[in-house]
Amino acid sequence: MVRRVAVIGAGAGGLASVKCCLDEGLEPTCFERSEDIGGLWRYTDSRDGGRVSVYRSVITNTSKEMSCFSDFPCPENFPSFLPHSLLLEYFRMYAQHFDLLRHIRFKTTALSVRKRPDFAISGQWEVVTETNGIQESHIFDAVMVCTGHYQEPYLPLASFPGIDTCFKGQYLHSREYKDVEAFRGKRVLVVGIGNTGGDLSVELSRVAAKVFLSARSNTWVFSRVSDHGFPLDMVRTTRFNHFLDWLLPSALMKRIKFWKGYLWNNKPLEGNSELPFCLLSGTVVLKPNVKEFTESSAVFEDGTTEENIDVVLFATGYIFSFPFLEDSVRSLFDDNRSLYKRIFPPQLEKPTLAIIGLVQLTGSVMVGAEMQARWVTGIFAGWNKLPPTSRMIADVLKKKPPVKRENLKMSFISYTDEIASCAGVKPSVLRLLLTDPRLALAVFFGPCTPYQYRLVGRGKWSGAREAILTQWHRTLKPLRTRVVDDSSDELPP
Repeated sequence: MVRRVAVIGAGAGGLASVKCCLDEGLEPTCFERSEDIGGLWRYTDSRDGGRVSVYRSVITNTSKEMSCFSDFPCPENFPSFLPHSLLLEYFRMYAQHFDLLRHIRFKTTALSVRKRPDFAISGQWEVVTETNGIQESHIFDAVMVCTGHYQEPYLPLASFPGIDTCFKGQYLHSREYKDVEAFRGKRVLVVGIGNTGGDLSVELSRVAAKVFLSARSNTWVFSRVSDHGFPLDMVRTTRFNHFLDWLLPSALMKRIKFWKGYLWNNKPLEGNSELPFCLLSGTVVLKPNVKEFTESSAVFEDGTTEENIDVVLFATGYIFSFPFLEDSVRSLFDDNRSLYKRIFPPQLEKPTLAIIGLVQLTGSVMVGAEMQARWVTGIFAGWNKLPPTSRMIADVLKKKPPVKRENLKMSFISYTDEIASCAGVKPSVLRLLLTDPRLALAVFFGPCTPYQYRLVGRGKWSGAREAILTQWHRTLKPLRTRVVDDSSDELPP
């Protein structure tokens, strides 16, 4: 019987895991190597210590209503898209409200997580930690790893001949970027057109002499804001649209999304609506993939060359590693594609190790991580069961994508519904239609906010219905900062 649970990391996934453990009557101990909660969302100027944090100007790509914890809405006075400081404030409110901090040991690093000799029977783990140079050994019934997938910078220098042998300028990974000052007046090449690459190109264009943005593939850029001024994810991420995705031919849905400017070839760049203007104004120049570097220039695959490059900024993402896990466990999964439901190593004799938050969704990872934690702690507490090992391995092989670097992207509603079904907390729209038609319409046609997963099952929250019916009020509240006369709506002559 699982009682004591080690939670590694006190970011969003770690906080949710501690709270879910408490909900299930378990005894969590969270080990956080830094001095505070928040994970990468706790901004710091420091580039030392190997800790990953966001850059100074970052703002969430998903709106507050689509990103919050399912039983703790963001304050109505918070803007829809949060700078890192407000998101960290929200985490502090959550931790205080549910009294989570007393279960967290700060400045404590998990050095090793190893199976005990009787693991096949007990499922227990030996966890060795270090605090202020003093090592300590603990025995836990289960472990939840909540370090996320922003761990080790992915810096594919071998794919860019000359970068580390010929190029005389500076090159760095976006992890080292904090603000624009070091790039003022320089000619900068940004490699990678994901969310970070797009954001940094726009920001650098305000101070750099020139910014070039290198992309390997075609990309469609769309704003955080919909045509009518609402958060795009609240308008787009609905069960109705998800149903259309399932019902209509994929080619037709791609064409519809193309017309709406959402995405193409499953390669969206979310959030930065300024990038198109920067491209049109020439402050950012889009380039193809880099073929090679010389002493001071970049040669691209289309044969063009840009001279006098001062800095190359690699926005090429991250790889994940779990150096504290013993080799025999780490070898069971080379990446999250080998995990059952992206959570459990299926070959373990006992399902007492869970990897939380190692999934990238088309919506908020925070919501997905919380749903994972609810299901996992339900399993630890004995309420939910995993299928036999053979079925789990078959499911992993069936869903394993062919391209490794694209292995994390999954549909937000599909994945969250899948885990919610396993946990017994997925809402039934048809049942709601019979018992609460108003709520059913909001659930089906409105945004698929996290509160929907608190309507039924274990962890049901009495405030979920009200939270769903008032979600648009909280979205619009921070915008209602002045009294507008009705006549102001008239068009000028």
